[in-house]
Amino acid sequence: MLPLKEKDKPVVQKLLSAGCCARCVLRFCCVSVQAAYRQPQQETLKELQVFIMDTENRPQPAAPDSTDENNRSHNAVEPEASQDPPSKRAKLDPSVSTAQSEEDVAAAAVRLKDEGSCVCVACLGVLQDLCGSTQAVKIAEEVKAEKYEFDTLVLSVSLPAQLCVREHSCWLHVKKEVREKGLVLDKDDVIQVKEAFKWIMQGMVAKKLGGVAVVTKSVFEVGVEFTHPETDTDCHFLATACPDCFKPTKNKQSVFTRMAVVKALEKISDATFLKHYPSPPAQLTSSCIPQDVQCLHTSVFVAGRYNKFCRTLPQTPWVIDGERRMESSVEELITAPVLSAFRATGFNFSSSGREDVDVRTLGNGRPFAVELLNPHKSRFSKAEIKQLQETINTSSDKIRVRDLQIVTREAMNRMKEGEEEKTKTYTALVWTQKSIHEEDIAFIDDIKDLTLDQKTPLRVLHRRALAIRQRVIHSMSTRFVDPHHFYLGLKTQAGTYIKEFVHGDFGRTKPNLCQLLKTDTDILELDVESVDADWPPAIPE
Repeated sequence: MLPLKEKDKPVVQKLLSAGCCARCVLRFCCVSVQAAYRQPQQETLKELQVFIMDTENRPQPAAPDSTDENNRSHNAVEPEASQDPPSKRAKLDPSVSTAQSEEDVAAAAVRLKDEGSCVCVACLGVLQDLCGSTQAVKIAEEVKAEKYEFDTLVLSVSLPAQLCVREHSCWLHVKKEVREKGLVLDKDDVIQVKEAFKWIMQGMVAKKLGGVAVVTKSVFEVGVEFTHPETDTDCHFLATACPDCFKPTKNKQSVFTRMAVVKALEKISDATFLKHYPSPPAQLTSSCIPQDVQCLHTSVFVAGRYNKFCRTLPQTPWVIDGERRMESSVEELITAPVLSAFRATGFNFSSSGREDVDVRTLGNGRPFAVELLNPHKSRFSKAEIKQLQETINTSSDKIRVRDLQIVTREAMNRMKEGEEEKTKTYTALVWTQKSIHEEDIAFIDDIKDLTLDQKTPLRVLHRRALAIRQRVIHSMSTRFVDPHHFYLGLKTQAGTYIKEFVHGDFGRTKPNLCQLLKTDTDILELDVESVDADWPPAIPE
């Protein structure tokens, strides 16, 4: 039996006569028993028929012949016409109440008879033929075809925004009846179409997928979307009534988003709504159209360290004025094998700082992380990750990766934490205009914690804001090569522009090596020897 009470009878009668399906009737009666929605619609309709025929305070009529549809309709009308109203209707004029009951029950009976051929005015057919075994099979087949790896899934539903308008119209239709009867029913208590759809479908989808658990929170989401072109214009009157709720945005194809429509319905008065939109809603000729099932796996994060051995390799694809300057990049050499292994649809590459195209990264390498978007494969053993690392390393002699591992989103944040406080070690080959001797550069070894004022370098001014940044060179060391060349070792605060410290950048970095040596200097080669970060954790070879 349906968990309905006598107080629900006027709501049931009103909604059935308005053209609502049996499951939407349950929703508006705030029925939260999931099993009630899972039973076949025809069974629910039969129970609703018995319910509206059965009335308090009078002998029960003879049971209707279940095989005779006309007799059922007749029996639904006759007893209701001759009875007194229930006790909760005592404040109403009996004659008015009786007449209304006759009208509603008769309309409801006709509605029950035609249910199979009518599209629900409230759910647009979503809770009728679009949430049965056929739809469950379709969803399961599309999920299987995508070949994702998952243990659980969450089912999400996207409904057309105009469905909110129709629900509001139905609510206003029963609202007056409910208040006249002195009953308490809040719109927020009405079960949402999405919720009812999930209650019906989750078990069937799980079964079709071999028993995979359908849960409320999972890394894998299966999205079901419905559209209904016939009623696309149902929302348009709201733009005139509540213009503040509908503002165009760059990323939205339509201003009539579900959120905007809900906001407008909260603001609009009942009188204004009813002036522009019928209550109950108009009858329909078509059901919603289910769109392609969308599968989405949450991002997986892979981290490691890379060495760069080439002085003609940019960190990321180098494109100037739409023209590619280099054939590859560190990012592409790393992500191509990773993207293929995880079967991801996209990625985001990030690193702890970046080196120029002509700078090598040596030592333990530079920490990096890759966010893999919508990966179809997400389960990897340590051996498989090690093999993936080897695949990257054998694909090119320009880079090498170490410490490759899967990390959490939270752990990845450690790469950026305190980035300015970390230190980096460099080796630069310096040229001097003036001839020098070994003793001329010896004093540099004694300089400690030299503070620089670095105005944004000219070479990066197109992508970085103009500012003066203070950076610290913690220590330096020199190794004489010849009268015009020496190697300069530096341990600096992260973010220090080394090239600009050496040549001065037309005085934009102060102090600089030109000032210290009292001659023009330039940098011929630069290597990153180490990035002093303890992330990601080292993995023994």
